[in-house]
Amino acid sequence: MQNISFDYIENELEKVEEQFEKHLITETPLIHKVAEYVISSGGKRIRPILLIVASKLCGYDGNDHISLAAVIEFIHTATLLHDDVVDNAPLRRGKASANTIFGNEAAVLVGDYLFAKSFKVLSDINNIKVIKSYSDATTLMAEGEVKELVKTADIKTGEKDYLDIIIKKTAVLFACASEVGAIIAGKEEKCAKKLYDYGLNIGIAFQLMDDALDYISDKEFGKFIGNDLKEGKLTLPLIHAIERASQDEKEVIINIIYKKRLASKDLRTVLSLVKSYGSIDYTISKAKDAIKKAKKNLDIFPDSKYKNSLIDIADYIIDRKL
Repeated sequence: MQNISFDYIENELEKVEEQFEKHLITETPLIHKVAEYVISSGGKRIRPILLIVASKLCGYDGNDHISLAAVIEFIHTATLLHDDVVDNAPLRRGKASANTIFGNEAAVLVGDYLFAKSFKVLSDINNIKVIKSYSDATTLMAEGEVKELVKTADIKTGEKDYLDIIIKKTAVLFACASEVGAIIAGKEEKCAKKLYDYGLNIGIAFQLMDDALDYISDKEFGKFIGNDLKEGKLTLPLIHAIERASQDEKEVIINIIYKKRLASKDLRTVLSLVKSYGSIDYTISKAKDAIKKAKKNLDIFPDSKYKNSLIDIADYIIDRKL
């Protein structure tokens, strides 16, 4: 988010980084090594920023937002570690994934440690509404991961199934980050709900854009083009194309999806169909719709630099390259 200024929370973001170090001090050096490798690999800290800015928007003036911002990134990092094992992914953000460097066993166990550590920190804060928000989010995330696994290479996967997966797998953690800012500020439930819906919709848009970029991006941005297709994941660009394809085209796509190893010509065939049916543009248009909904939820808040930052973050979701 290089074009958005967060100078006014720079000190707090530095304290979040300090929290990472503090909570990764253990008697087992491998935990620090693996977690630090992922956390320091170029993530934009969008979820911690959301939490801090949302808390400022709601007038919070305490210190718990620092620990809570660190926890939201720990949970995100844990899901990345687990995701890369499930997907057998060789890359993460343009670098070798943690499981490639340290092995699947270490990646899974350190992911488990980060989840456990997160709830230890939450218990120390001792705010039941905050704990519920995080526990609800992580439960839905796990459900989304399992549903995505079940739907792998399932040609019957429709847009409704896809949206349910991305809401649970991705969007709910954005929603949690935004909502918690209102909860710790003691704002009424209406404000918390508006920020939850804001976060949920930018999370939906985030994943939609990520899935669109998978068909137009390249390894410069940390992913090889068509990576989701190679993993048998039916994301919205492909779902949209399949629903509009002729029977012969559908059979071609099905045969490619079921292959254990894709040839370059297979990828080119699917990319051609996805583009010919306007499926990438459709996906991006859905992301833009979600961003409009996200911004609408901010209408109840008075104008401020914090509100402007949340609007800028929403715009960034569409403009980003990864």
